[in-house]
Amino acid sequence: MEYQYINKIDSPADLKKVPVGELPAVCAELRQFIIEALSKNPGHLASSLGTIELTVALHYVFDTPNDKLVWDVGHQAYAHKILTGRRDRFHTNRQFKGLSPFTNPAESEYDAFIAGHASNSISAALGLDIANKKSGHNTVAIIGDGAMTGGLAFEGLNNTSMDKNNLLIVLNDNHMAIDPLKGGFTQYLVDLTTSETYNKWRWRAYKLAVKLHLIDDAKKGRILRRNNNIKAALSKQKSNIFTGLNIRYFGPTDGHDVEGLVRILSEIKNHRGPKVLHIITKKGKGYAPAENDQTVWHAPGEFNVANGERLKANGENTPLWQEVFGETLLDIAKKNEKVVGITPAMPSGCSMSIMQKELPERVYDVGIAEGHAVTFSAGLAKAGMIPYCNIYSTFLQRAYDNIVHDVALLNLHVVLCIDRAGIVGNDGATHHGLLDLAYLRPIPNMQICAPRTAEDLEAMLRLAETMEGPVAIRYPRGRTPISTNPSPTLPSREGGQTELQYGKGVKLRDGEDIAVLTIGAIGNTMSEAISSLEGRSGGVSFAHYDMRWLKPMDEEILHEVGRRFKTIVTAEDGMIAGGLGSAVLEWMADHGYTPRVIRLGVNDQFVEHGSTKELYHMLKLDKEGLCESLLQVPVK
Repeated sequence: MEYQYINKIDSPADLKKVPVGELPAVCAELRQFIIEALSKNPGHLASSLGTIELTVALHYVFDTPNDKLVWDVGHQAYAHKILTGRRDRFHTNRQFKGLSPFTNPAESEYDAFIAGHASNSISAALGLDIANKKSGHNTVAIIGDGAMTGGLAFEGLNNTSMDKNNLLIVLNDNHMAIDPLKGGFTQYLVDLTTSETYNKWRWRAYKLAVKLHLIDDAKKGRILRRNNNIKAALSKQKSNIFTGLNIRYFGPTDGHDVEGLVRILSEIKNHRGPKVLHIITKKGKGYAPAENDQTVWHAPGEFNVANGERLKANGENTPLWQEVFGETLLDIAKKNEKVVGITPAMPSGCSMSIMQKELPERVYDVGIAEGHAVTFSAGLAKAGMIPYCNIYSTFLQRAYDNIVHDVALLNLHVVLCIDRAGIVGNDGATHHGLLDLAYLRPIPNMQICAPRTAEDLEAMLRLAETMEGPVAIRYPRGRTPISTNPSPTLPSREGGQTELQYGKGVKLRDGEDIAVLTIGAIGNTMSEAISSLEGRSGGVSFAHYDMRWLKPMDEEILHEVGRRFKTIVTAEDGMIAGGLGSAVLEWMADHGYTPRVIRLGVNDQFVEHGSTKELYHMLKLDKEGLCESLLQVPVK
């Protein structure tokens, strides 16, 4: 498709050549470009559709990249990428070796900071603003998609109110994260947006005061003492959290009126002191299917632009891991009224929405607040409830102190259900769940397991209900495997007694020369690799054990392996340092065994974005890579 405007825009300097009255046409082309591109190359659609007018206005008014734009979170920033010299490469977005899924300073000078996790923009932008104070350049934090529900955003806001700075915070208010937002702050923003008469009066009064030189900008907008009557009148304004923190507040205003945004930003950009511009947007704006179902169209996959039909991928014949979690949790909760579900803004993503639909009073969506989710769970557990707290592996990192201090130290029965563990694919380094085994293992009282099959996950969730102390169950993204080597002890799907035993692994294959130890879903790939080596391994036979538990480990298996084998191979879909391989090495050394231990996993690196198939191949953790590694293992 030929675009009249955006095909000529290779930088914000080109955008500035467009007359203000023609900016709506630029926005329309950007919207169509993004819709067309993402219909074929899936990504985060609805969020970026909601910020197109804001993005155009920001680059039109500010002197980027000298002025810094800090996005929060980065899936709002597709239009930003297109306007900053990446239009012709946008078709590679989120693809292996292509454009980053989020903003990344390594990719472009226009990306001021990385933005994969929510709520960090205010803190990062404040640091940039203070450090660049002498340069005279502006710094803007764009926070939205539920990120204001995160505690870090409020920490940054508090600090912004205390330090001398000129930070502009643009609050992109669309009442959504992936799912509709919950909580008091969301309702607070609703109250602000419905105060239409007051806000119009306030803005007009402010502009009049500036025109009459009654406001001293050097004193953050305080009315000069010489005009006590106006000062007294304005001091009776309805206050809000921002003005209460001495941060000047502007808005709310229509976030889809690009000309209005250019006008307002031009008026306030050089005001001294911290300020907030509150804009109202609609997630999915301009594409009816995305507007009507914002949760589904947050990241819809491939779709037909004309009719909005989402195209299903091949091989959808097994349940997703999170669906197994959601169905099992509902069944457990129906039978035990003490069981509750907690999620930080991910009910649909983790499938806790299944329980939420039937037992809404026992599911708590706490917003993008992982630390709070864990400590809230700890409080529930202390009072005798059994909380199943589901947090993606990459986001659980944000709650580490809460796990240690509020859960493990008190040995509370909190079940941490760690979704998206391992390689997650196209969202890249900020979203891979590679650290959880390593950072959870040293914590006293923590118990850690990982299922290889859907049946294992169901069994672990049921067993966790009956356990004591903190339990972590980690499982990957995507569909559960069609098991060609099912576990010999399977739970009943009718809710009967499970045969899965606490702290016990299982031998999947016997062998004489090399012992292979795996944990989690990578055990399926290893099973395939070992089977494919029959007849081409030079007579070397491999024994394969699925450990199931990282803590406690099955010492019966470890003693057997230590006695029988001189060479051990461990494989995990996580960091090598601190995970299963490290645990096996430590145990063998502590118990007087001296085998050669070869550890397979992710070395000391952040893994880029790409499909899971491409990334596992790059890491040599796919079937072919594991075969190659096994063939290179010395027997003697």
